[in-house]
Amino acid sequence: MDARVTVKQNGDFRRIYRRGRSAVAGGVVVYCLKNRQGMSRLGVTVSTKLGHAVVRNRVRRRFRELYRLHKGDMLPGYDIIMVARVRAAELPYAKLEKQYLRCLSQLELLREDA
Repeated sequence: MDARVTVKQNGDFRRIYRRGRSAVAGGVVVYCLKNRQGMSRLGVTVSTKLGHAVVRNRVRRRFRELYRLHKGDMLPGYDIIMVARVRAAELPYAKLEKQYLRCLSQLELLREDA
């Protein structure tokens, strides 16, 4: 993933947590905040409570893939942070995808024509 489309700075994460809106569904929490860049950026947070590095990296890869597949369905210009809950490690991909889309619809980030 290109560095320009990821949220990496601690200050950015804190700003999005503080000022952004959030939605929760099962294994994922999604925070979003409108940015002025015209393109969306993704940040992923996975705690060590989920398990060892292999498990955490698998969850990160799944989250990045969910974002990549549904980026065309989303409104542009938002910073999005996906936070993994403990359940995300054992959830099947299809359920994780359904929960992610539910969060996006709660936050009204999905396009009307999608």
